[in-house]
Amino acid sequence: MLPTITVDVGTTSIKLCMFGAGGGLVASARHATPTVQDAWGEIYDLESLTEAVVDFIRDLEPSARATVKRVAITGVGESGGLVRPDLSLASPMILWHDHRGADYLAPLEPADRALIYRITGLPVNANYGLSKVAWAAGQARGAGNHAQWLNIAEYLAALMTGQRWSEYSLASRTMALDLSLGKWSVEACALVGLDVGIFPELRNAVDGSAIAGGYARETGLPEDVRIHVAGHDHMVGAVGAGLHRGELLNSTGTTEGLLFLRDAPSLDESSEQSKLANGLSCTGADYTLFASIPTGGSAFATLQSMLAMTAEQLSACIITLHERYVAGQVDLSAVPLVLPQFRGSPPPTKRASARGVIAGLRTDTSAEDLVLGCFLGMALQFQDVLQLFPTQPDRIKVIGPASLNPLWLQLKADLLGTPLSVSQLNEVVSRGAQALASDVSCDWDSCQPEDVLVNDRRHARLGEWHAENQPQWEYLKGVPA
Repeated sequence: MLPTITVDVGTTSIKLCMFGAGGGLVASARHATPTVQDAWGEIYDLESLTEAVVDFIRDLEPSARATVKRVAITGVGESGGLVRPDLSLASPMILWHDHRGADYLAPLEPADRALIYRITGLPVNANYGLSKVAWAAGQARGAGNHAQWLNIAEYLAALMTGQRWSEYSLASRTMALDLSLGKWSVEACALVGLDVGIFPELRNAVDGSAIAGGYARETGLPEDVRIHVAGHDHMVGAVGAGLHRGELLNSTGTTEGLLFLRDAPSLDESSEQSKLANGLSCTGADYTLFASIPTGGSAFATLQSMLAMTAEQLSACIITLHERYVAGQVDLSAVPLVLPQFRGSPPPTKRASARGVIAGLRTDTSAEDLVLGCFLGMALQFQDVLQLFPTQPDRIKVIGPASLNPLWLQLKADLLGTPLSVSQLNEVVSRGAQALASDVSCDWDSCQPEDVLVNDRRHARLGEWHAENQPQWEYLKGVPA
């Protein structure tokens, strides 16, 4: 691989890394993703974000910085803003979960929504970029002339190169890309009153651009460095994990992603009703079929706040619960049933307004019971979403923060009755970004995976518990927001 600086803009944090030619980590830093409020919601604090990237590069040892050949940028898939040719902003840089453009989708008829799915492979939802673009264009009016929509990762690349372009996996999260043709859809854009010219040219992740002289001087990077937009973070993680067709990537972060690689998009009525999201892989060799569970690693912060626990106290609680669980010392009948929709619901409803529900509280319910109930609920949610896919995996590869949560992993493996292969290497997404920029592939063994095996006795007991609670679980999922 080529010595590479990677920038991964996540919902919760920005991960900055430098990898050497052998793929070894030379330096890394992590910052809370900087955001501010505007009149409509939360947006990126771009000054703080760009400063964090520049400072990281400048702080590298000069000898290491001099070896850099590539910068590879990845990020969440549905964020973005309108950027003029001079790279000034014609709109805020909007976060992925922002629904300020929802009114542009409300008038769409069922036939329009079905058409959008057949073209773009995405269920109509205000998370995706199209409604945000329509809102931004409406706000900008004449001030937005010649502005184009860039994802946050694409915007950072534009600042480094002076050029605007869109990478295919990120473009496939806009609800404006014709998956079958691999180009922007005139029909989808017209449904919200947009011209396709508001979207930039398309490039593959491997196709980088030369660093601008000014940015090279500002950061001290060599002038022969090339800048790459690696793509959508979960899909870049699939590259880092060496994902193959038939395998499932369970990408855990603030949200939890389920990703399959496929040889063709799944655009049938069943996939549309299940609200599964099709896309294009970062390598350009595969299509993707994806579902996102809004509550993933963010449940950790929710539990901290709900139970007034520090991170250290919650981590200790999870370790204790894991030890008790594997020793058979947990009474599942005493555990409350938790529907962990703390950030909205997953497919097939995908309701941003959905809320979590806790049932079965008793006078002797403890904080530990609630923690266990939450992670049991997350395992149930995962099982529900996995069953929406047309095929089931012959292997599940887990990356991200879940690798540090033995309780979450073991509950998931025992409930599914399927072993998990869990990466012990941090920043698999960033390693995937380096591989894409270097035009090489990764293998799963390099992620130092460890297996989480299924215990037959616990699997049977969880199956009984699931059957006992299934009617109430389905009822909770139908509770109005």
